[in-house]
Amino acid sequence: MLRNVAYLNAGTSGPVPRRGVEAAQAMLRVQLEHGRGDRAFFEPLITSMVLLTGRVAHWLGCEPEELALKASTTDGVNTVLAGLDLGPGDEVLTSDEEHPGLLAPLAIARGRCGFDLRVAPFAELPGAVSPKTKLVATSHISWATGQVLDARAIDAPLLLDGAQGLGAVPVDVRELGCDFYAASGQKWLCGPLGTGYLYVRGDRLEELRTTRAGYPSLADPARAAELPLHPHAGRLVDEVPSPHDVAWALAALDVLEEFGVDALHERAATLAADLAARLSERGKRVAPRGRSTLVSWEADDPPAEAERLHAEGFVIRFLPGTPYVRASVGAWTSEEELDRLVAAA
Repeated sequence: MLRNVAYLNAGTSGPVPRRGVEAAQAMLRVQLEHGRGDRAFFEPLITSMVLLTGRVAHWLGCEPEELALKASTTDGVNTVLAGLDLGPGDEVLTSDEEHPGLLAPLAIARGRCGFDLRVAPFAELPGAVSPKTKLVATSHISWATGQVLDARAIDAPLLLDGAQGLGAVPVDVRELGCDFYAASGQKWLCGPLGTGYLYVRGDRLEELRTTRAGYPSLADPARAAELPLHPHAGRLVDEVPSPHDVAWALAALDVLEEFGVDALHERAATLAADLAARLSERGKRVAPRGRSTLVSWEADDPPAEAERLHAEGFVIRFLPGTPYVRASVGAWTSEEELDRLVAAA
């Protein structure tokens, strides 16, 4: 795909690494030729799941025991909101720049639990925390503008939607001071759809109710009815992921790590900052942003503008409910592609 178009939409789904496809195909071939119902199949899968958990934990700066494999960012968000003890009289604080993948779980949880949901401007969230605030649920990086949350200034339990964080910018959950961090595998980590990750700080795990469980949640599946859950975040893994998806996710990490994680982050953020500056110089109204990989600018008709630019060879997206079109800039983006985008925008 990257040979045919300027792919600038990793904020939705990252480009597909050739090695990821080859790894998935190889695993599918194994299933076709050798089956998938015996220990010779499942034991390597479990080993791969453990390996993937450990490698993504390293990207997040946490212990593998604090990380659960999930199906998406939203799956992780739902897991946290269903597990916390929230009720009438409690307040959950969120921002005015949230993705539906966070807002819909908040709406479901509010209807079920009866807490109050309050919205504040994204940049003003730290100052909006009140004594009633039992949880701040917000984005690490705004999907709409690319602003970066001042997470350390949040004086309340914190659930971060890291869909535009993990793989895009350096993430250290200890430095962020968050209690929970839900992230995607298919965006900036270039893995398959249906992969996600949930960090739960070790000392918060026991207070998070396990509301869904399955075979991988159990420390001893032979006693499933007694619910002997893992003592670590693995208890939150309620479905066995597809083995070909795990193989793809691991291969994608190989590709990214060969480039160098620090270099990956630095190049993407620098290119994005340069794009934002050049668009502003051309008179575009660029949304306020931080050092992230997202660049959004106003258009009179965002869907039509995204379609026009697509016809000229640029895969970007318009953001429903906003005046913006958005470019997601990755380390794989070339300077020549951005030159052409500035000229065409």
